Amino acid sequence: MSDSQDDRKDAGHEDHAHQPDEQNDGARAGKDGGGDAEGGQDKDGDAKDGDDKDGDEDKGKPSIFRKPIFWIVVVAVAAVLAIAGVFYWLHARQFVSTDDAFVDAHIVRIAPQVSGTLMQVADVDNRHVEAGRLLAVITASGRDAQVAEAQANVAQATAQLAQSRAQVGTAVQQQQAAEAQAKVPLAAAIKAQQDLARYEALLRLDRTAVAGQQLDQARANARQTAADAAAAREQIDTARAQVTVARRQVGASQAVIGARRAQVAQANVAVGDLRLTAPVAGQVVNRQVNVGSYVAPGTQLMAIVPDRMWVTANFKETQLQLMKIGQSVEIRVDAYPDVKFHGRVDSIQRGAGQAFALLPPQNATGNYVKVVQRVPVRIEFDAKNGPDPRRYPIGPGMSVVPTVKVR
Repeated sequence: MSDSQDDRKDAGHEDHAHQPDEQNDGARAGKDGGGDAEGGQDKDGDAKDGDDKDGDEDKGKPSIFRKPIFWIVVVAVAAVLAIAGVFYWLHARQFVSTDDAFVDAHIVRIAPQVSGTLMQVADVDNRHVEAGRLLAVITASGRDAQVAEAQANVAQATAQLAQSRAQVGTAVQQQQAAEAQAKVPLAAAIKAQQDLARYEALLRLDRTAVAGQQLDQARANARQTAADAAAAREQIDTARAQVTVARRQVGASQAVIGARRAQVAQANVAVGDLRLTAPVAGQVVNRQVNVGSYVAPGTQLMAIVPDRMWVTANFKETQLQLMKIGQSVEIRVDAYPDVKFHGRVDSIQRGAGQAFALLPPQNATGNYVKVVQRVPVRIEFDAKNGPDPRRYPIGPGMSVVPTVKVR
């Protein structure tokens, strides 16, 4: 009896132990089949539980802003930046720069002074030429004949000068001959005058000392010899006048020779105008003609960029306070950014660029707005202390960025 009761009790305990497991399985099954919403709530609940755990863990860690090392790093970085900024400002305030700057030069434009056809043009496009290099030749068209005619006129005037000088010699000889011939009449006139004076003196002393016929003959002789002397003097004066005329003819001949030589020089200039040469050393650019082209006076054939170039930098008027002539300049050419050219301030234009415009602005208006003006500054290249710009294909109009050291 006791054994059977114990078996029943054991069975009952096993049944009660299995019932909770079954209920739990049913609940799990009901939750699984109950839909996504309940499952979602369980997941959210699990997530919330996880967040709460992370939050609790974060609350347990100290904030980075409360760590001293953070503020030490921040202060150190700020101090470094401030020091770097001060050093940069101290360095940058020593310089003024502008990007409104260009290479400049006095471009020489080659043009003829006479008209004609080009019979020769040098093939020197974009090449360097020295001063005096022949660039073009225009057809002569009778210029050589004009030179020959002018030279012939000079020879003729020279011959006339020689003839005039010979006439001067002849006139001088005639004057000398007239003076020699005049000595006899002059001497006879003097003697006759002296004889007459003696006769008259004797007559005053004694009227019977001189016969009347003798006195009349002396008087007639004196008059005759005086007339002969006067004629001789006229001949001498005429000979002297001829010498003067001959000498004036020599002067006129010399003037004619000067005029003829001027004509020769003019003809040579005209012939020289047919040969166009390079007036300065530089690079030939912008050639516009060829052999056979007809040109007129003033027609541009080509241009020459001289070897001497500079930079025209248009600085703001507010940048000129500390700028002076002779200050060093660092020049950066856009075409060669890696090459550092050196220069110096050569001159500062007295006046803004807009004052020299074709139509200067009229600022006396009611709607005037102040604008910072630009002032051209000329900067010369310094090839002694830096690269020589002539070794680079740099020309007028190319952009540069000059930086002037003003402190």
